[in-house]
Amino acid sequence: MSLSSSELEQYDRQMLISGLGTDGQKKLKAAKVAVAGVGGLGCPASIYLAAAGIGKIVLVDNERFELNDLNRQILGWPKDIGRFKAEVAKEKLEALNSQIEVEAVVAEITKDNVRNVIGDAEVVVDGQDNWKTRFIINEYCVAHNVRFIHAGVSALHGQITTIVPGKGPCLRCIFPKDPPEREKIPVLGATPALFASLQVMETVKLVTGIGNPLVGRMLFASGREMVFETVEVKRNVECPVCGNL
Repeated sequence: MSLSSSELEQYDRQMLISGLGTDGQKKLKAAKVAVAGVGGLGCPASIYLAAAGIGKIVLVDNERFELNDLNRQILGWPKDIGRFKAEVAKEKLEALNSQIEVEAVVAEITKDNVRNVIGDAEVVVDGQDNWKTRFIINEYCVAHNVRFIHAGVSALHGQITTIVPGKGPCLRCIFPKDPPEREKIPVLGATPALFASLQVMETVKLVTGIGNPLVGRMLFASGREMVFETVEVKRNVECPVCGNL
């Protein structure tokens, strides 16, 4: 894996980061990351993954843009209303960075198709707005040793943690009971943008090996009070998903 002269110029600022350099950039170029949901989290996450030079990004979403998405789903513009989110996002990411590959998968993630839609991605970024699908992804990632970066948001607050199978708790360890689902989640667009940016930081750290990912820790942030807090989360040895690892 080599970097072209244009790539060396494009990624110059991030290659100055201690521990990243050209070797780290080559790892980013060789990486395949799946973004599971192209909504409030998935849109900004996919933009910054593309800007960072992730070599292949898989966008998975079965919904179309609606007008009430546009306060937070920043890859959807008024002209895109009625079009599939994954396909719109693919076009715009390829326009942003022509040196990467973007795949659009118009599908709802289920137990039956999760293997096909996530495939051989080495990291999955959680862009979901429901727990049922998150737990399906979590089970797949644990079973196939795929890193999974969970984030969830509501209003002006949210949480994020990084799941590395065998090295920390999985999502089911942290949430042994299904949290209640909400049909319509209140949210300010800047909230998922904040957590999506943190998800991209975690992705870059996992791929390149720099820094200390949020494994065994969950970060909570309240924009209303502007308070950030990190708490320890532990594996459950009796977890039905990862207890046997």
